[in-house]
Amino acid sequence: MTLWMTGDEAADRLLDTDPFALLLGMLLDQQYPMEAAFAGPAKILDRLGTLSPEAIAHADPESFAALCATPPAVHRYPGSMAGRIQAVARAVVDEHDGDVTRLWDVDDATTVLARLRALPGFGEQKAKIFLALLGKQRGVQPAGWREAAGAYGEDGSRRSIADVTDAESLQQVRDTKKAAKAAAKASSGR
Repeated sequence: MTLWMTGDEAADRLLDTDPFALLLGMLLDQQYPMEAAFAGPAKILDRLGTLSPEAIAHADPESFAALCATPPAVHRYPGSMAGRIQAVARAVVDEHDGDVTRLWDVDDATTVLARLRALPGFGEQKAKIFLALLGKQRGVQPAGWREAAGAYGEDGSRRSIADVTDAESLQQVRDTKKAAKAAAKASSGR
C-alpha cells in the first residue's frame, strides 16, 4: 500500500520508501498541520541532498537549522525542530547502527513502544501513534501492537495520522481532533 499523508506525490513517495523519512515526519507532527509535518522530510532531502541519519546527525547544527528555516520552513518552529531532528538522527546512529528499522525489528510491541518513547521528541502518545502507523499502514505488526498502541490501534478510529489514507480521511482525523479539543475544553469549564 502506498502512503498518502501529504497530498504531494513526491513527498508521499519518500515517506513510503524511506522509513527514516516516516519517522522524521512523525517527529515533526507537533503543533503543525499533519500534512505539512510529513512533507518536512522531503524538504530536508531537497536541501541537504540526503536523508541519511549519519549525515543529519553530523551536520553542523547552525547550518542544519538554517536549512530547516529556509522558506518554506520544515516546521513552524524550525530552529528547535532542527535540533530534535539531529537528536533523533544521532539516536538512530548511536543506538541502532544508523538503521531506523532496528527500532521495530522485534516481535514484541512493548519493546518497540519503549524504543520509540526513548527517542528525543517522542512521548507516550507520539510513540503509540507511530506504532499504530507502522501496524496499520506498513505491515509492521509485532505481537500485541494494537493493544500497545491503545485507541490509535483501533480500526476505523480516524484519530491520528495512522488513519490517514487520502484527503477525506485526513479531514475526518482533523474533525475527530477538533471534537476532542472541544470536549476537553468544555469539561474543564473554559
